[in-house]
Amino acid sequence: MAVDRPGNCHHCGKLLNAEDYARGTLCPGCRRETRCCRNCEFYSPSCNNLCREPQAELIVDKEKSNFCEFFRPRAGGPDEAPEERRPKPSAKAAFDALFKKKPK
Repeated sequence: MAVDRPGNCHHCGKLLNAEDYARGTLCPGCRRETRCCRNCEFYSPSCNNLCREPQAELIVDKEKSNFCEFFRPRAGGPDEAPEERRPKPSAKAAFDALFKKKPK
């Protein structure tokens, strides 16, 4: 299936045109492979095999170029850290922010 729409790189967020998704093509912004699971709209860390497309074959390395026939470029900026890896603010920092108190 030919890619017929633009998308964004999962790593740097650079806008990619349809022709930027040929197998083996690298992102002009960060030099990562573009036709990979992480750049697909079906990629989802919360799903089985990290893919929302139930008919897609298992692809182990989600950042390497592949031949998945269900590939569709994803729109959006670079991936954000999953919730469990984001630093959590301390209770005191949250309290200070609530009342706009400057930290010492």
